[in-house]
Amino acid sequence: MKIVVLGASGQLGSCLKRVAAERSINDISFPSEQEGNILDEALLDKLFNAEKPSFVINCAAYTAVDKAEDEQDICRKVNRDGAAYIAKACAAHGTTLIHISTDFVFKGDVTGLLMETDPAEPENIYGLTKLEGEAAIAEILAQHFTLRTSWLYSEYGNNFVKTMLRLGGERDQLGVIVDQVGSPTYAIDLAGAILDIIASDSKEYGIYHYSNEGVTSWYDFAKAVFDISETEIKLNPVKTSEYVTKAVRPAYSVMDKTKIKTAFGIQIPYWRDSLALCLERLAAEKV
Repeated sequence: MKIVVLGASGQLGSCLKRVAAERSINDISFPSEQEGNILDEALLDKLFNAEKPSFVINCAAYTAVDKAEDEQDICRKVNRDGAAYIAKACAAHGTTLIHISTDFVFKGDVTGLLMETDPAEPENIYGLTKLEGEAAIAEILAQHFTLRTSWLYSEYGNNFVKTMLRLGGERDQLGVIVDQVGSPTYAIDLAGAILDIIASDSKEYGIYHYSNEGVTSWYDFAKAVFDISETEIKLNPVKTSEYVTKAVRPAYSVMDKTKIKTAFGIQIPYWRDSLALCLERLAAEKV
C-alpha cells in the first residue's frame, strides 16, 4: 500500500517522515518539490505512474497569510488549482487523497465548537483559496479525506513556538494577541492521525477536523511556551485592534473533533501536554 507525500519538505511533511520511520512504515515516499510539483499536471501524472500510490497526502500549500492578500493569484493557483490537479491525478489512478486544510475557512465570529457541517465564510484570501481547494477536490474525487487543522507547530520549519523561543532569547518583554482563541496542533500528532486513517482502511470519506484538545489564546499559548521552557520574559496581552495585520484572522476558531475520534478511534492529546513534549525534544536537539 504505497503512500506518496506531496509538500514533503514542509513542516507536516517532515513530521510524517519522522512518524513513518518510528512506525517502521517503509512503503512511503517523499518526492522533492521538483519531482512532485503540484502545479505541473504532466509531472504529477509521471509521478503517479512511477509510484502507483494507494494514498497521496497533500501537505503542499501557500500559507503566508498576510502576503496572500497581495499575491492572490499565486495563492489561488497553489491552494485551489494545485489541489484540483492532485485530485484529477488521484481520480485517474484510483488513489485516495488525504488533503490538509485549515480553520481559516471559518469566519470565527461564533463562540462555539465548529462542526464540519457549519458554514464556511473565510475572512482572508488564504482561507478563501483553501476553501476553494476543498470544493475542487470534492467535485473531482469521491475518495478523499480533507483534514482541517489549526495553529500548527513542531520542531520543524517556521512556526509560532519556535518564534516565541527565539524572541524569548532576544527580548525582555513581548506583546502577544490575547483575543484570538483556538486550539494549537502539534504536527507530530497530526501526522500520527493521518497514518492512523490510512491504516484503518476506512471508506468514510469527507471533511474532518483535527487539532489538539483544549482551547487557548495566542497569549496563553506563548505563556505556556515560556513557562514550560523556563524562559524569563515579560509578556503583555495585546488586542487584535492594537496589532493590525493585512489579513483578518478568526477571533474564535475552536473545532469540534467528535467526527474524527468516532470514525477512526483516534485519541487526541491535550495541547499543553503535546507542547511540553515538543519543547523537550527541541531542548534535547540543542544539547
